[in-house]
Amino acid sequence: MDVHSGVLEPGLPCYTLGSGPPLVVLRWFTPDHANPSGWELRSELKAVGPLARHFTVHAVGRSPGLADGVTMADLAAQLAEALRGRFGEPVDVLGMSSGGSLALQLAADHPDVVRRLVVAGAAVTLTTRTREAQRRYTEAVAAGRRGVHHQASLVGRTPLSRAFFGTLMWLIDPLMRPRDPLDMLRFARAEDSFDLRGRLSGITAPTLVVGGERDLAYSAPLFEETADGVRDGRLIRYPGASHLGTFTHPRFAHDVAEFLGR
Repeated sequence: MDVHSGVLEPGLPCYTLGSGPPLVVLRWFTPDHANPSGWELRSELKAVGPLARHFTVHAVGRSPGLADGVTMADLAAQLAEALRGRFGEPVDVLGMSSGGSLALQLAADHPDVVRRLVVAGAAVTLTTRTREAQRRYTEAVAAGRRGVHHQASLVGRTPLSRAFFGTLMWLIDPLMRPRDPLDMLRFARAEDSFDLRGRLSGITAPTLVVGGERDLAYSAPLFEETADGVRDGRLIRYPGASHLGTFTHPRFAHDVAEFLGR
């Protein structure tokens, strides 16, 4: 499968693959604000690749060099500008994990750029668990310490499994260090205050929320609140699926394509 790396003006890293109508995929939380390569790209393609059978996928990240104090509204405004310039009409948007937070902000603030919306592994706000894990992770890395093991609470369901994953993450941390840890930290701080409760009814784009039954980063009530709160919402929950397992579920690409009319 051919993957073409580029930039979506005014400076958002973007890679494209597949054929068909456009689908903008807002990428999950990433250490670097750059197009992925190597193992990182291979990991993303497990989720994004099957969608390329139905769409021309435009996988968009966050811009490098984020300003201190940047907000999700600021990021959504930059993204809206890029999408208007690239497509000139409303486009289907899929947000995965942290990309789902940004997708909801985009649909709430800039409804003219979103045709239909899919929010996968994300919801109207973060849980306390996720907020704390991201804060500890990004602050440690920004201070020059190992930090990815703080994400173990979002992977392990028991004390033993969290200890196992925490140890493994601590060992591989040097292989996952970002080139500019401040980008990761500033995005995490923007998402830390993300909360669209009270604004969901203003989202007019038909919306599909997809969540895993065993997602530790979010919760079933939050998925339900998000789908129920928008004007035209639908919820699909995958039994037994974890947070990352949502994106690689055998039905994920099919369900997204079916909802978007493919």
